[in-house]
Amino acid sequence: MGQPVRDYLLTLCVTAAVTYLLTGPVRKFAIAIGAMPAIRARDVHREPTPRLGGIAMFGGLCAGLIVADHLFNLNGVFELSNEPRALLSGAALIWLIGVLDDKFELDALIKLGGQMIAAAVMVIQGLTILWLPIPGVGTVALTQWQGTLLTVALVVITINAVNFVDGLDGLAAGMVCIASAAFFLYTYRLWYGYGIEAAAPATLFAAILMGMCLGFLPHNMHPARIFMGDSGSMLIGLVLASGAISVTGQVDPDAMKLFEGSERQATHAMLPVFIPLLLPLTIIAIPAADLILAIVRRTWNGQSPFAADRGHLHHRLLEIGHSHSRSVLIMYFWSALIAFGAVGYSVHSTSLWIVLVIVGLSAVGLVLLLMPRFTPRAPHWAESFVPPRYRRRRRHDGEGEPDGAPGAQHDAGSSHMASPEQERASVSVGVSGVNGATAISPRSRFTDRDRANSPR
Repeated sequence: MGQPVRDYLLTLCVTAAVTYLLTGPVRKFAIAIGAMPAIRARDVHREPTPRLGGIAMFGGLCAGLIVADHLFNLNGVFELSNEPRALLSGAALIWLIGVLDDKFELDALIKLGGQMIAAAVMVIQGLTILWLPIPGVGTVALTQWQGTLLTVALVVITINAVNFVDGLDGLAAGMVCIASAAFFLYTYRLWYGYGIEAAAPATLFAAILMGMCLGFLPHNMHPARIFMGDSGSMLIGLVLASGAISVTGQVDPDAMKLFEGSERQATHAMLPVFIPLLLPLTIIAIPAADLILAIVRRTWNGQSPFAADRGHLHHRLLEIGHSHSRSVLIMYFWSALIAFGAVGYSVHSTSLWIVLVIVGLSAVGLVLLLMPRFTPRAPHWAESFVPPRYRRRRRHDGEGEPDGAPGAQHDAGSSHMASPEQERASVSVGVSGVNGATAISPRSRFTDRDRANSPR
């Protein structure tokens, strides 16, 4: 069997094209049936936006599986394994539950039960964890009940982690696309680097998942024309978990022939086998951290773990002053750093430069997080060439006086006498001027304007 790079690329492109072309009609359909919920207190968008984007993503999944089944280098996955059919069965069930939730707002416990049933359907058809490679112990075979419980737990955690992070335009689709790209590199290396055919289904799942996300992103980037909804977020979470389950519990570590030499050498050589235990966690590290923090925060406040709030990581990025687009890009950066860093370390675990690069990029990420706290101010002669947020604040009365001084009070009082045109301008600055800092909660427009014009 030749290396099916072109077949994978064709599958990815067909999946992306079908998803992209279906999203437009799905948007019109969502508007026609009223799948446009009212804006909630925790939402960051300002206009009702249709959901049900998961319908187009499910169409892309089906198209990708059909194309792969008819390609010479990929149809062996369907002949030698039942995992693609197991994935399709579980995906269809979780997608149907998501569509109903997007339209009728199902109870959280009903959705949780549906997620567990979808995972059980995949387990029944063979997509389950059979054994675990444990460092220092070796390969541990799992009983049927142990494998089933572990598989269901991983599916439910991954689905909800992706669902929790789906709070900004393009955030969930982009992060999952980055995660699936890293996962594709890892599983492709297992397949052709070690000649392990059992890694083929996970490689196919990762390629199709990339296509689903890439095809939907043009419609979902800020400002989004359609949301994927739970029908999309739960679907891509399940596909991501399916790939992790396949490569973790189906690949036999003995097939890699890594147990030669001393125990220490064998431990280093076994790192590519241990990585599947960690890679699914690193891929969803940001969503999983958001999920854990949300559960702890809500429980601490006496709320249900399923109660919605505005304390997610992307909300906090907006609160400290990042714009909508910049918040999404920062989340992309951290996801890529963790996922590709884990993959790179699994390939060259003894290379110090990989660790140094990860540390350096982490420092860059921390600087990006703190940027709104240190907004630069342009000199007076250059103020006409830079955006308003970089201009120095000027006071007509009482310039340079601290807050609470007579001049400052007079300036604050005179702001209420602004013309309607000036008031509308100040409102627009309050919504999008301070890098989107006021986009998550209703506040007084005069307070927003004062904050927008104040230095950080």
